[in-house]
Amino acid sequence: MARLLAIDVGNTQTVLGLFDDDRLAEHRRLATDSNRTGDELGALLGEMLELEGLDGICLSSTVPALVREYELFAERWAKAPILVVGPGAKTGISVRYDDPREVGPDRVVNAVAATERYGAPCIVVDFGTSTNFDVVSAEGEYVGGVLAPGIEISMDALFARAARLMRVDFTEPPSVIGKTTVHSLQSGLVYGFAGQVDRIVEEIRGELGSEAQAVATGGLAELVVPHSKTIETIDPWLTLEGLRLVWELNR
Repeated sequence: MARLLAIDVGNTQTVLGLFDDDRLAEHRRLATDSNRTGDELGALLGEMLELEGLDGICLSSTVPALVREYELFAERWAKAPILVVGPGAKTGISVRYDDPREVGPDRVVNAVAATERYGAPCIVVDFGTSTNFDVVSAEGEYVGGVLAPGIEISMDALFARAARLMRVDFTEPPSVIGKTTVHSLQSGLVYGFAGQVDRIVEEIRGELGSEAQAVATGGLAELVVPHSKTIETIDPWLTLEGLRLVWELNR
């Protein structure tokens, strides 16, 4: 049985998945800290996961400073080979971007996993620090996407600029029309982002000329997607699955 540790380092959160062959056996989520060293990562991850007997590590990172630290973690603590998704790594998908190096590795592995699981054409909506829309054509090629401000940073900006507004929990309000400031903010968050997602997905489908299936992933997908008219599926571990597929392709 092959054991793989898949690591998706985002700007805000890091998601870890431990695979036994193709089965996701364990998963963890922690805050991303760009100042962590390889030894700190080893001590932290060693408490969260069983690192003995790893056959490999597959890493996607949008924080360049952490790539070297994870390589040190792999060498000193996990004692396993590491594959960093990026230039030189085989992904099995053609990237039709003006400069493919500009595409974040998480976006590529999301496209790989979505194509494998749901077929092409498809659209991945990833609710992270930014809300990413990644598009796979009917020919199975990554053809680009859309980047929009994410839910958390949008709300942080609002709180920073409006002195009378307070931070609120990211939960569904009891009604669209808010009767309190908290409920009004929550309504704007949930229905505002659901509307944004639907409009962008509809425009993408119009350009593709097909009703491409839309799949959501990311930490806040569960909050917004129930109010979306265009997204059929939530796949919370899509990025981890994409990392596993890329690892298998390069192994």
